Amino acid sequence: MPELNLNSAEATEAAGAHLAACIAAESDAPLCLFLEGDLGAGKTTFARGFMGGLGHDGRVPSPTYTLVEPYLLSGRSIWHLDLYRLGDGAELEYLGITEMTEPGAVMLIEWPDRGKGYLPDNDLLIRLKVISDGRMLSIEGFGERGLRLSSAFHSAR
Repeated sequence: MPELNLNSAEATEAAGAHLAACIAAESDAPLCLFLEGDLGAGKTTFARGFMGGLGHDGRVPSPTYTLVEPYLLSGRSIWHLDLYRLGDGAELEYLGITEMTEPGAVMLIEWPDRGKGYLPDNDLLIRLKVISDGRMLSIEGFGERGLRLSSAFHSAR
């Protein structure tokens, strides 16, 4: 799995926008994207670029306290979740996790390990790691769609 060195917040946002362009060409089956990385690794920055790539022109706050921020972009429901403060994965039912898997929906989930056992299978695992000169990004696909999206992301870079 190739890794991409991102030397600035702008490069991290650009990578998110690039993934959004790859997803825009996909069918309207729901997608689940897991964002992994330590605090400050750039998960929300990547999500900001992703939203921008789908046409969002406003602020993209971290959903650390709200747990979920909904968007309607390019005809898709986008759900940006941050599960860092989740006490138990069962709480996802109260957030309406089952409604977030409607046709065309995309779930971007930060700290997915906190919802283990209650989240749908992920199509893509997006890992961000802090390195001395920025961030290291890797994207791993699962299932037919995830593998296709990962390949599209890496081949167009």
